[in-house]
Amino acid sequence: MLTVKDLLQIKSIEGIKIVAGEKGINKKVSIVNIMENPDTFDWLTSNELLLSTGYIFKDNVDLQNRIIKELAEINCSGLCIKMKRYFDEIPQNMIDLANQYDFPLLELPFEYTLSQVISIINEKAAGAYDLLNRKSLDMHNKLFRISLEGGGIDEISSELAKIINNPILFLDRDWNLLHHVDLEDNKLPLTDYFSLEKGRTVFSKEFTDSIPLNINEFKKAIKRNYQTNGAEIKCRILPVAVSDYIYGYIVVWQTVSELTELDYIVLMDASRMMALERIKARDIEEIKLKIRQDFFDDLLTGKITSNDNIQTLCDLHGLKSDYMYYCIVLDIHSKILTKNDDMIAHKYKLENIARKCVNFIYEVSRKVNGDITSFYRNNRVIILVGKNDFTPSKAKEEAKIFANELHSLFSKEISDTTFLIGIGSQYKTITTLHKSFSEAHEAIRLMKQFDNNTGIAHFEDYSVYHLLGSNIKSHELEDFFMKSLGKVYEHDKLHGTAYLTTLESYFQRNHNLSETAKTLFLHRNTLIYRIEKIKEILSTDLKNAEELLQIQLALKIYRLLPNLQQTK
Repeated sequence: MLTVKDLLQIKSIEGIKIVAGEKGINKKVSIVNIMENPDTFDWLTSNELLLSTGYIFKDNVDLQNRIIKELAEINCSGLCIKMKRYFDEIPQNMIDLANQYDFPLLELPFEYTLSQVISIINEKAAGAYDLLNRKSLDMHNKLFRISLEGGGIDEISSELAKIINNPILFLDRDWNLLHHVDLEDNKLPLTDYFSLEKGRTVFSKEFTDSIPLNINEFKKAIKRNYQTNGAEIKCRILPVAVSDYIYGYIVVWQTVSELTELDYIVLMDASRMMALERIKARDIEEIKLKIRQDFFDDLLTGKITSNDNIQTLCDLHGLKSDYMYYCIVLDIHSKILTKNDDMIAHKYKLENIARKCVNFIYEVSRKVNGDITSFYRNNRVIILVGKNDFTPSKAKEEAKIFANELHSLFSKEISDTTFLIGIGSQYKTITTLHKSFSEAHEAIRLMKQFDNNTGIAHFEDYSVYHLLGSNIKSHELEDFFMKSLGKVYEHDKLHGTAYLTTLESYFQRNHNLSETAKTLFLHRNTLIYRIEKIKEILSTDLKNAEELLQIQLALKIYRLLPNLQQTK
């Protein structure tokens, strides 16, 4: 293959001379490119010779130094500067740094055009590609055979690490770890810098945010330095993508060897192989998920009634047919979902949030007395909690404690998102689990209707509403309300007061004036005045037990009938 030393012998470009970095004179040259933009580092590869007039860095010492350092770290062949245009001589700081990195720094005589030099060198380098192509084909066949024989990303990753002689990490599109391979020769082991747990984020957000959003357009590995504990470690990041969709990333932990041009070719080949593996794995997972979804859909809608089949199906999908289950449903509303999102982007964002919730649920589930199964449907996460004993009251108490812990965790860890958690009752048989599921949904509906700001409710918390809404006609409920609280209701409409809300809060706070005043942001004396006015309007002292029951039922009806609030 053509080297920097060979360039100096080409008669058609006589006059090129090396002024620094002579120890790197045997660096290989595979391609020649022009560099007149300081933002091109992400587009460069190993063994590239860069030509420049020097215009972009003629008055910037920091950029001069950065260019030498970056090109040396990318393992470019050298930098050739055309003289007498912007430089009479190459700056000493660039010469010193090039010598430090053994990076060839060359002078190109003024009479040559950059395009002319590119043409001459590329012609000379063309013959060297045959050998490179044969080697890259051998590597391709090796990786392809692994994929063909079902080796998957684990074996492809292991073979790739051997070929390029560097540790690698394979991450999904959210930068969560899928697989990693370290090498014995690595003096900076991955385990010293990362918690290598599958499915968890490896790199810091600061690091991942430095990766261009359009990295899939680069079609090659870009360089980033990972800084931690005072160390700066060179990494090469290559997207695993098909068209515009990124399936993951290959990160080379470049701590053992410099990457050669062949290594970059192999990396791109491996990227394509891994993309196919991810597509294959996704298709298989979608089939499994569809079968699982069909089972749970049938179970939670009451379509499975046969006790003969239920045990086999439960064993297949991780449930225990002899356990007593109750259902918890998590309703998700996120501000990051915008109207401008297309259908795929919207679905992906929602799935990402739901997936995080499921992961958190399984983390917390270790503290729960019961068998946990969790999955998601659109913007709802479903949790099935199974116990080997039937204790409804205890199950309700435990469920609320569990739900409170989840709600606090979600609110802390997932920003710009609100959560409502509905809990259903425990049932004796798994074939009646659909009742608990329906109850959990109903608890969420009532929370929304009644503006419950706690975010958590059990179906039984609304027992009175269930009773009132079961077999009593709406006009009968409205008649009861008007007979009990109609005078207060009409007073509010006529005078713009808020006596109904005041009365409701007064009962919710167990007649505690201080707590009620604090909740309504009122002075205590103002609240006392309101209560006295209510007593006057209703002609009651709010002490008779029968009257109190009627008033409380009327307040429940007020919340149950939207038309009363609409005409408020």
